[in-house]
Amino acid sequence: MAQELQDKVAFITGGASGLGAAAARRLAADGAIVVVNDLSLDAAQKVADEVGGLAYAFDVTNSNAFNDAVDDAVQKLGRLDIMVNNAGIAPPNTSSKMERTMNNMAKRMTGDIAALEPMNYTVDLSDEEWDRMIQVHLYGTFYGCRAALRHMTPQRSGRIINISSVLGLYPSAGAPHYSVAKTGIISLTKAVAGDVAPHGINVNAVCPGWIDTPLLTPFSEQMKAGIVMRIGKGRMGMAEELAEMIRFLAGPESEYCTGDVYPVSGGYAG
Repeated sequence: MAQELQDKVAFITGGASGLGAAAARRLAADGAIVVVNDLSLDAAQKVADEVGGLAYAFDVTNSNAFNDAVDDAVQKLGRLDIMVNNAGIAPPNTSSKMERTMNNMAKRMTGDIAALEPMNYTVDLSDEEWDRMIQVHLYGTFYGCRAALRHMTPQRSGRIINISSVLGLYPSAGAPHYSVAKTGIISLTKAVAGDVAPHGINVNAVCPGWIDTPLLTPFSEQMKAGIVMRIGKGRMGMAEELAEMIRFLAGPESEYCTGDVYPVSGGYAG
């Protein structure tokens, strides 16, 4: 039986671990030739070797490096059919403020709003932290869309899948820069989709909830437990579950889907 993605070329940023690696394995299992990007060439190469693809190491905030890698991959493989803009960095680890958070919750329950202690999430956010978060997520996604479209538009076909977040739908006071970046990805997705829809190219966004990947390694167990309490399913998601949504949006089943946003959150209460 022919595989639905047979000989399609997919480029995945941040593909050496977590969601990116799961997506690489899932698309390859359905016949795609997968190009894996990450900051570490060794890490990217390990996944690329596993799925029989190519590896490139670059920072997605470097538009020239992004363009060069995509152009080189197309030269070697002949085309580009799927771009998954997945590279990202974690929202901040706020476990140091957990005791203050718990105290504030207790005060809210008694209605003692005047006694709440300032959390200072915005005040404590540095210029460097703000810039890096926006650059990796929003700039990186824009660079990926632009690099892909330079090849997809002439061939009049393609799928671009941008990884946003449920925090892009329900912004978090504890992660203003992450929330803004992920909300920006949703707007970018809709704008680009409208631009290229007549040319056979679909652009969609996936909004994962809290997924158990290496990005959450810095989070304390107490913090993770607090997150799980807000998830209807009672657990964090698995990267493989998100990869199924990416596979759907990469394939022919999603032909009429473009400019759309797909939360995969396990019932997260934002």
